[in-house]
Amino acid sequence: MKNRIQPTNVEKIMREHDFIVSKTDLKGRLVYGNEIFIEFSGYEEAELLGSQHNIIRHPDMPRGVFRLLWDSISSGKEIFAYVKNMSKDGSYYWVVANVTPDYDDMGKISGYLSVRRAPSRKALPLIEDLYRRMKQAEEAAGPRDACEASIALLNETLKEKGVSYEDFVLAI
Repeated sequence: MKNRIQPTNVEKIMREHDFIVSKTDLKGRLVYGNEIFIEFSGYEEAELLGSQHNIIRHPDMPRGVFRLLWDSISSGKEIFAYVKNMSKDGSYYWVVANVTPDYDDMGKISGYLSVRRAPSRKALPLIEDLYRRMKQAEEAAGPRDACEASIALLNETLKEKGVSYEDFVLAI
């Protein structure tokens, strides 16, 4: 399902003690979403289940962040990331996501679990600036090289700061 929702400038702010939880299969299709996920997404549970998790992807998000995320979790590592999501009505909400592989009884990755909480409001201007620059790098590089350009800019920024992406996310 292609997301054709028009983004708005309306922000939904997560409550401090809420956690958004979702699970996907190996292909990124939603198999579970808690009530807070359903509330913030604006979709009905039946609309979400079986849909790609990117149904809530905001167009302001750089592709490079999702490449980093998928590379991490598909190799068995967890990742923390700031993510701007879009609700069904076009509004948006920021989260700090902890995404981890989910394993079956044989120890094989069977899907992915994401737990999201309210982000640090002080960190958002830093993240918004970084993601804006990453999106600009993607657009300048063109579709074929967008992810590589975005990740290169991210890695350059992290190298200047002397931190990993996860350390950067957890420190701000």
